[in-house]
Order: sequence, then structure tokens, then C-alpha cells
Amino acid sequence: MKPLDQRLLKYAQSARQYMIFIVFTGTLGTLLTIAQILAISATISPIITGEATFIAVFPTILILVSIVIARLALTYIHRAYAHRAANQAIAQLRKKVLAQATALGPRWLSTHATDTVTLTTRGLDDLGPYFVAYLPQLVLTLIATPLVLAVMLYLDLLSAFIAVITIPLIPIFMILVGKLTEEYSLQKLKTMERLGSQLLDLISGLPTLKALGREQAPTNHVKKLGQTHARTTMQTLRVAFLSGGILEFIATLSVALVAVEVGVRLVYGNVSLFAGLAIIMLAPEVYAPLREVGKNYHASADGVAAANAAFEIIETPLPAANTQQNTVTSPQQIFTDAVVSPIEIQFVDVSIAARGAWAPHQLNAIIPAGSITALSGVSGAGKTSTVMAILGLLPLTQGKIWLSVPTAKHPAKRFQLEEIALENWWEQITWVPQAPAILPGSVLENVTQTNQYPPATLAKAAQATGFDSVIASLADGWHTQLGHAGIGLSVGQRQRLALTRALLNPTPLIILDEPTAHLDSLTEKQVIETIKKLQAKGSTVLVIAHRKAVLEVATHVIEITSQSATTAEIKQFPQLQVDTVEVDNLLATPHLLHDLLKAEGESVEKEAK
Repeated sequence: MKPLDQRLLKYAQSARQYMIFIVFTGTLGTLLTIAQILAISATISPIITGEATFIAVFPTILILVSIVIARLALTYIHRAYAHRAANQAIAQLRKKVLAQATALGPRWLSTHATDTVTLTTRGLDDLGPYFVAYLPQLVLTLIATPLVLAVMLYLDLLSAFIAVITIPLIPIFMILVGKLTEEYSLQKLKTMERLGSQLLDLISGLPTLKALGREQAPTNHVKKLGQTHARTTMQTLRVAFLSGGILEFIATLSVALVAVEVGVRLVYGNVSLFAGLAIIMLAPEVYAPLREVGKNYHASADGVAAANAAFEIIETPLPAANTQQNTVTSPQQIFTDAVVSPIEIQFVDVSIAARGAWAPHQLNAIIPAGSITALSGVSGAGKTSTVMAILGLLPLTQGKIWLSVPTAKHPAKRFQLEEIALENWWEQITWVPQAPAILPGSVLENVTQTNQYPPATLAKAAQATGFDSVIASLADGWHTQLGHAGIGLSVGQRQRLALTRALLNPTPLIILDEPTAHLDSLTEKQVIETIKKLQAKGSTVLVIAHRKAVLEVATHVIEITSQSATTAEIKQFPQLQVDTVEVDNLLATPHLLHDLLKAEGESVEKEAK
């Protein structure tokens, strides 16, 4: 990233206000510094020469004390605002990265999710030093150095000339060392992302490793990753310390040249004591901003590398079919009115590219309003891809999806899905995936989602989904605390929680992904009854189903099929050439876990032989 990358001001709006603020405080601070140095010189020089007594310079001392207090107050205000501005800018960048990652779709996330998580958490936090320390010093270099040089030029031409000659040495060495530091910072970021990715993979696979008795197997691998990360960090710090030492040496040598020259001339009376003292104190202020820029650049290099990674994600072009989904068009206004009846969905020649095949292929079907429609087909046919397309999370390669949405103010009209803002569309949908979203908190908070329901309504909904038996088995009932992603409940219990949540607050369209996949036959019957009740409440229910019982309850069944792409189609549609990961397999065995299980299998084979 450049010293001040315009993209930072573009994507982090608070950074613009912060730049105006530091220009103002930098200018005011520089003027106060110059005034303080002149006041010190005006106080000391007459006492040394005997031209004035302490009482005579007492008013100047009061002025000096006032200046010092003003500088302290200005420094405090600047630091407080800098930390707040840094947090706001980082939060804005995080929001844009996450929004773009979501817009890029599940297939992009399948290969970049863990790196994005590391970037938006630990990575962007390193931007703090960039805002708090580096940017203010950069502005001071542009403001303080010329102002102080101007004062030195007014006091003594020769001293100002020496300063002008020696100043370029600092940025020259700063650039040379900065190139090396940048490489180490990028290497550290990549190491950190790799470490975070593999740790996330390991955590997701720990239950399997525990079941196989291999939970200790990754210990050496994790230790090696940690050592690599520590070694890379120390390399970066070593270069930062060395570069800081180089800049300090050059700055000290430059100040010494000015001080020696002024000292010699003071002895011979070629310069006044007031001007000589002022110049000696002003000289460090000429070089200090440049020196601090170099030092703080190295301290903020990790944040700069993270910002570049964030900009790469934000500027990644969206799939062509997704470009209009956030366009404000008249059809999105349909959702400003209450939806009074279920939503009808029609697929017209819908095909989605997936690893050299179409999944689904040439889908022509209708999901009738108010129906229970099941998507059926072999694994990999494109059932989940079809649902992702309905949600607007996966672009269509070919075809259109049409919606018929009757409201209180509009009769049923047909709109293309790509014409409607996704945020408005999602408000009409309840999606219950196989791994439903459950946040840390109580069971009651996750079910009600801050809504207020009478206890009788809660009990009735829980009984309908079979969740009442889960509540009865928990030590604190509804107030039992759950961990991230529903830790504390089994997979089947989490699905029943999500179904209870959907039953309490039904939307015009409800999508269920294998709602009975992890349930016994008794609970399966309760869930099927819940599906019927959701339909009875006026919702269109779409179910991805394999089990016979779910297919039997469906009023409509859509068979999803896939087909291999031809050579001509692969040339025509570049998406078919991309080695993407099927949405159905997003929860596949992590790479680290796969390697460990492979090693376990090889050891078992050796023992058998």
C-alpha cells in the first residue's frame, strides 16, 4: 500500500474525517512546538548573558508553561480521537470485506473462507498502529518539517542549508529498508492466515479425531506451525529494529552537524545566543517527523499488508449474473408492503456451472404458492445449488428465476429475482440449513430472537417440533446457555431448535435442508407434522429431501438432474473450467484432518501386514 492509499479513504469513510483532524492538530502542534522552543530560548539566553534576571523573564516562563499545557492537552485529544477513528475505520473495512465475501457466493467462500476469517479478525486489527502512529507522523512530515525549516532559515541561513542537504538521507534509507520490511510483513500475514486456516480445520475435525482416538496426533503439526509463525514475526521485528537504528543514527548525525556548526559560530560570536539555542533545539524537530515515519511504518507494516489483502477481496469482481442484485429498481418496492399470501417461484431453463458439469441442468419447474415442494435427486445433482440460487447466493449461468409475490397493495405480479434487492428478498425467507445459525446465548434467546412470545405459545411450538423433550433434558431448560454454533446440543436438537424458531415466526417462503436427516422415526413424524403446520399458516415450504417420509408429504416433487458439459460449452462458459467446490460438499473433511486420517489408515495397513 502507498504511504496514503486512496482506497483506504474510499472504503473507510471515517478515515477522511480523521485526515482533516490530524492536519489541523498537526499544524497547531507544530506551531506550539516552535513557540515552546522560542520561549525556552528567550528565557535562558538573557539569564546566561546576564542581560536579565529571573524576575524579568518570569512572564516568558508563564507563557512557556501555558504552551506546554496546551501541547499536553492537544496530544491527549489527538490520541483519544486516533484510537476511536482507527476502530471505526477497521470496522468499516471489516463490514465491506464480509459483504463482498458474501456477495461472491458460497463457491468463492469454499476456498477463501478461513483466510477471510483470519483477515477480518486478527489481520485488520494490525491497522491500529497505522492510524494511531504512522498517519499523524506522515502529515507532520508534510507540515512540521517545512515550518521548522522556515523558522531556521529566518534565524540562520547556514544552519537551514545544512538541514536541507541532510534531510534527503533519511527517506532514501527509509525506502531501501522499507522494501525489505514489506516482504517480511507479507510473509508474516500469509503465515498467520495459513496457521488460522489449519487451526480452524483442526477444530472442526476434533470430534472425528476424538472418536478415532487420534486427538493428540496434530500436536507436533500445530507446534511446527506456531514456531514458523514466531520465527517470521521475529524476522520482521529484527528488520524493524535495525531500520530504526539506521534512521536514528542518520538523524543524530545530521543534528550533530548542525549543533557543531552552531557551537563553533557561537564561540566566535557569529550568531546570537538566542538564535543558536533556538536552532540547536529546532534541528531535531526537522528530522523527527521523517524518523518517526520510518519507525512507525515498520510498526504498521502488518496492518498495511492486511489492508492490501482486504482491498483485493473488496475489488474482486462479482459474477456477471450478480451485478444487478443490489440495484435499486421498482420491483424491490414490492417488499415495502406486507406479503399477504405465499410466494410462487418458477425456474426457466436454469443451469449452473459446476466443475465441468451443469448442476442443475435445464431446470424448468414451478414451486406453487402455498405448496410443500420437495427437491429430489442424486447427490451432486444440484439441489443445494438450486436453493442457493433462490437465496441469491449463487449466480445462474443460464436461465431465469421468476417470483410471483402478492401483497396488500399489489396483485400477484411476476418479477425476475435478479431485479430485487437481496436484503428485501431475504426478509421474506426462513432458511433452515443442516447446520443452522445458533449464536452463543440461552436456548430461549436463540429461539425467540429478541421477540416476545407468551409461554403457552413457546410450549406449543416446542411440542409441535419435538423440541419440548430437548428442553426437558436440559439442566436449565429454556435458560440453558449454548456455545458457538450450538455447542451443548446435538445436530438433531439444533435442527429442532431451528424448526421451532421457524414455526414461531413463519415467512412467506420457508426452505428446509434435509430437516429429518439426523432424527429417529418418532421425531421425524413430529417434524413432518411441523412442515404441514407451516404450510397451513400460509407459507410456501421448499424441502431438500432424500427420505421417503418427507417425499410422501410433499404436494409437489421436482426432480433435479445434472449433465456433463460438452467441449463447446466449456469454451463458451469459462465458469465450467474453474475447479470449484460443490456447495453440497462445503463441509467436506478438512485438509489437515484428511491427511491425519490418511496417515492413520496407512499405519493400520502396515500393522495388518
